[in-house]
This record gives sequence, C-alpha cells and structure tokens, in this order.
Amino acid sequence: KNSETSFICNDLHRRLQQLQSRFTWDLKKEDLELDDLSKQLQHDIDLRWSTASYSCLLSILRYLQGKPEEALSLLTESEEKTRECYGRESELRLIVTYGDLAWLKYHTEDYEQSQTYCQRVEDILHPPDSSTDLHPEVYGEKGWTFLKFSHSYYTKAEECFCKALELQPDDWEWNTGYAIVLYRTEQESPATKQLRRALEKNPDDGVLMSLLALKLVHDMNKHTEAKGLVKKALEVGQDDTQVTRYVAKYLRNQDQLDESIDLLKSMLEKKSQSSFIHHQLALCTYAVTSETLIRLYAVHVH
Repeated sequence: KNSETSFICNDLHRRLQQLQSRFTWDLKKEDLELDDLSKQLQHDIDLRWSTASYSCLLSILRYLQGKPEEALSLLTESEEKTRECYGRESELRLIVTYGDLAWLKYHTEDYEQSQTYCQRVEDILHPPDSSTDLHPEVYGEKGWTFLKFSHSYYTKAEECFCKALELQPDDWEWNTGYAIVLYRTEQESPATKQLRRALEKNPDDGVLMSLLALKLVHDMNKHTEAKGLVKKALEVGQDDTQVTRYVAKYLRNQDQLDESIDLLKSMLEKKSQSSFIHHQLALCTYAVTSETLIRLYAVHVH
C-alpha cells in the first residue's frame, strides 16, 4: 500500500511540475514583503477590476504565511468570479488557477483532488499546441504576478506582457500591465506611448491617468494635459490608495506640498494601514522640513 501511494505521489509530482502555476514560477519568499503585499492586494480586491486574478495572488501569500485554508478559499472564490466574468471563455483564464489548486491540494495531501485539477489543465491544453508559446492568458497571469510581487521581477513581468500582447494585442488587461511595468522601469517615451494605449483600452483607470500625468510632466513638460488627468484620476479613483499615491507624488513634484499632505492624510483616515501612503507622507514631510531649513538658513546668512 505504501509503495503504491509513493508511486502515485511521485507520478503526481511529475505532472504538477509541468503545470503553469505560481508554485512553479520560482517565486522566492525572501523577495516578498508578505504583510505589506497582503494588505495592498486585499485593498485591490476590494476596489479594482482584477478581483479574480488578485484573489489568486493573495492566495499564494496566504499559503506562504502558513494559512492553506484561506489560500484555498481565495482560489475557489477566484474560480467562481472568473466564470461569472468570462462565461464560456473562462477555461483558458483558469489554467493557472487550476494549476495553483492542484499544487495546494498536493501540499495539503489531498492527492485525489490534486489529480483532478491536474487533469482539468491537461484537458484544456489537449491536444498540445505545436507552438512553444504559452496561451496569452497564462503570460498575462505571469506578468501580473511578477509585477505585483517584487520590483526584482519587473524584467520578467515586461517579458510576459510583451508575449501576451504579441498574441492578443488589443487586450486591455495586458496593455495596462505592460504600461505600468514600462512606467516603473523606463525613463523614455515608450512608457508614455504605452500608457496612452492602455488608457484607450481602459479609459476609466485612475492609476493609468496619474502615471501618465507624472510621465507627461517629467518627460515632456505637458503641464496642462497632466493637470487634467490628475483631476479626472481623483474623480474616478478617490478611494484607491494607488491613485492617491501617484497623485500625491505629482503634487509634491509640483511643489504643492500642502495639497499633497492633505490628500495623503485624507486617505489615511480611510486606509490607515497603507504603507504606500505612509511612505509618500514621509517624503512630503521631509520636503517641507528641508524647505523650512533652507529658508531659516537664508535668513540667518542675510
């Protein structure tokens, strides 16, 4: 009996290693700020469009935090929301989710269910495509995972979104992800162009608006357009810490320190745990202190 169980486990493990899953993408626990990431992902789940995907991201963090039951609940929730959102097209969107479920069931020694999820993935991918490319949905999932989890994975995120867009150039999710990773890694115009393209696909995204505003001022001195984008970003994303974070940075860069501080403090009243907002507020406070010291020094010298 033991030898039979051992054979089944070994065969199952071999099948699991073939899956596209966050358990096979070489995500290292030491690269992740688990608590901060968990809080931010929960915030994103509460507010933003990518609820199903972000539930999967949070589930792997819960597993790494030693909470497999919460991880399973999040994956199940993600599967349900994906089906609600994509209907008949949901299976391709669930390749990675099923892979995660297969691995999670394996780690909790539910080998029968693990095999079931493995089989679901194999059925979706049968017959195997002769191309070496993955499905764009898988590239997109990998891209978002790398983008959200650590700046050390940004290069991988960019590669994944590029691959996804080669296969689905008009998909708004991949365009948005690619725009954000370019913004965070590049200083030149490719990021600006991609931010505009992503906004065309997703015109009510406050994060994209605020990022584009920052780029327009930094790269091209287009203050009027940037100001309009910031105003609209605050209208559509008034409860989003990501929007507040970037708009506050924009205001600070424009030496509007009081406005930036007021915006950040207002958000802290709603989301006191946000590390992004605390960081921006610290930068503003430092800028105010530095400005005050410079004035005092100038008065003293004269």
